[in-house]
Amino acid sequence: MSFKLDARLEADTYWMGDLHLSRVLLMNDRRYPWIILVPMLEGLKELTDLSEEQAATLLQESRAVSQWLIEQGGDKLNVGALGNVVSQLHLHHVMRKVDDPAWPGPVWGHSPAEPYAEDQVKALKQSLKSALKLDSNLD
Repeated sequence: MSFKLDARLEADTYWMGDLHLSRVLLMNDRRYPWIILVPMLEGLKELTDLSEEQAATLLQESRAVSQWLIEQGGDKLNVGALGNVVSQLHLHHVMRKVDDPAWPGPVWGHSPAEPYAEDQVKALKQSLKSALKLDSNLD
């Protein structure tokens, strides 16, 4: 079996690149700096589906994404592995601000997303590529 990204994640995000274990996705909602890590292994639903080595790698990748988001600015970083709609294992990293539209509630289902402009996506991809040493195509 080869890795295949869930269609709902693919539809709602931009591919930023790949790390050793995870695909790095940007949620297409410019109101919230929001990165999703998806381990590129088939059939994963829970963190416990990872080997100890894979779990350690995911934690390292999550810490790197978290640090990048913190450097972008905000008030509170939320990290979670929710899977009620998309069961494929994925780890959300959402930087929140006290003046964002959904504060202090959850961002999910709050209101329609406000998509990024193409130039914003390119700039974020370049920043992530530089910070995380992503394997990505900038075209």
